[in-house]
Amino acid sequence: MTNVTILGSGFGALTTIRDLRRRGVDADITVISPRDDLHYLPSSIWLPAGLRKGADLKIPLASFFAEHRAHHVKASVTGLAEGGRVVLTDGGDHRNDQLVVATGARFIRKLPGIEHALIPCEGIAVGEEIERRLTMMTGGTIAIGFASNPNEQGAVRGGPMFEFLFIIDSLLRRQGRRDAFKLIFFNPSPRPGQRLGDKAVDGLLREMAQRGIETRLGHKMKRFEAGKVVTEGGDFPADLILFMPGLTGPAWLANADLPLSPGGLIAGDAFCRVKDRDCVWVVGDAGSFPGPDWLPKQAHQADLQAKAAAANIAAILKGRDAVTRFKAELVCIVDMLDKAMLVYRGERFGFLGPKMALFHWLKRAFETHYLRAYR
Repeated sequence: MTNVTILGSGFGALTTIRDLRRRGVDADITVISPRDDLHYLPSSIWLPAGLRKGADLKIPLASFFAEHRAHHVKASVTGLAEGGRVVLTDGGDHRNDQLVVATGARFIRKLPGIEHALIPCEGIAVGEEIERRLTMMTGGTIAIGFASNPNEQGAVRGGPMFEFLFIIDSLLRRQGRRDAFKLIFFNPSPRPGQRLGDKAVDGLLREMAQRGIETRLGHKMKRFEAGKVVTEGGDFPADLILFMPGLTGPAWLANADLPLSPGGLIAGDAFCRVKDRDCVWVVGDAGSFPGPDWLPKQAHQADLQAKAAAANIAAILKGRDAVTRFKAELVCIVDMLDKAMLVYRGERFGFLGPKMALFHWLKRAFETHYLRAYR
């Protein structure tokens, strides 16, 4: 029987599985990933404030895999062979007829001293560590920032860092401790968050000013030291550093012989096909795709790409051509603990909503709705 192998168990991977079955694909589906649970990282922003616990965000997938007749292989990918027809893992080799790469990207950890910073989206444990350190601190300076891939500016995930910034500010105010802390936001761009649009950037910078959050913008990062952030524009002390580096492809790509973008991501097209590789697809953060300059690296975009890949695989298995292009769409709710700001960008229009409590509750409601398919 035909085999579809999917690498990863995150948003793009799971949506691919679901949409393949919805389209009547009866092939064997093999899922290869190091874990058999979904880590819902979008809600890790609430860990420091105690709105979520780490266990709340780890969703076992055994029932989902059984329902969709997907066989999970607990292993780590180490490379590909035969143009993608064989997946190499630390637990053995696996042959396929269609391959979907949905492993996510890897953070660039080349900045000297990066071990002195916490990288929030590295996992749930980091969010829990942020909560622990905030609880222990009686005052001091908290520095929060992000950077991009210098060879591919779109390989960045900055939205969560704005959320951690505003949520920590709101939390300290709730606790009556804000006066004991200095918050600094830093970024090599003079106008960070450009993928959200100029109006959104204006709103974010205005929000920082209103909250008394200092900014260090427009200077390239040089290094971190214990208790210090060093940039080309000078350095400043920091008792706690939260930093999101740019993204690049997973390490196993060095042993995969796939076409890569300048930033080290897998080169995909508008149909989510990997260029010059038959029956190899890429969705989500691991790929570099054509599209508008604001094309985001976020779970929603991974889902949209997964739906396109599933549609195209289903078509090919029925003897048809791959004709489904992925939809480019940015939906970002920048949460601030009690309120939030909605940003939408599509191929035809954009929208910036006002800061209001409704959007905060909308984000929480979406979490419940999204995870219902997996719980």
